[in-house]
Amino acid sequence: MKGMLVIISGPSGSGKGTVVKNLNYSLSISVTTRKKRPTEQHGVDYFFCTEEEFVYMRENNELLEHAAYVGQYYGTPRKYVEDQIDQGKVVVLEIEVNGALQVKEKFPEAVLIFLVPPTIHELARRLAFRNTEDSLEVEDRMQRALLEVQLIDRYDYLVINDELDVAMTEIETIVTAEFLKPHRSKMRIERFTLER
Repeated sequence: MKGMLVIISGPSGSGKGTVVKNLNYSLSISVTTRKKRPTEQHGVDYFFCTEEEFVYMRENNELLEHAAYVGQYYGTPRKYVEDQIDQGKVVVLEIEVNGALQVKEKFPEAVLIFLVPPTIHELARRLAFRNTEDSLEVEDRMQRALLEVQLIDRYDYLVINDELDVAMTEIETIVTAEFLKPHRSKMRIERFTLER
């Protein structure tokens, strides 16, 4: 059975990283033009490439999505994702909303999950608690969150991340339900019709 691509998005502070790290699925590996750090491995942390190679990939439809950040390019390589799916793996891509919608256009069978804390006040509390941004950055992230929430109806599922175990169980339930959809179960349908 083929696998699937699951995209998890949500505002900064929604707990995406923690959820994704604890899920027992294959993580998508991004391609980037930034320099490799000493502790990083090519093909494990990122696929490292030159700017020329990245531009070639982008222009030849080899990226499901791409973005520039702090002068470097990042993208999701189509071939890597498709190879993992062909091996029957569930590939998880943690990405912001605009990138997720880019992927959905090029890869319509992707399953989009939007992750949020139970309330906007809880989001503000989490951002303040992690103490990695100053008050202006927190306010900027809150404003961005309000804009991102307006795009929830473009997603397939909404998961409230109040308790980590519950959120992870809901995501696993979504994946199970998606595997049971007829268009993902062609082999099982064929076996059913052949065994007469």
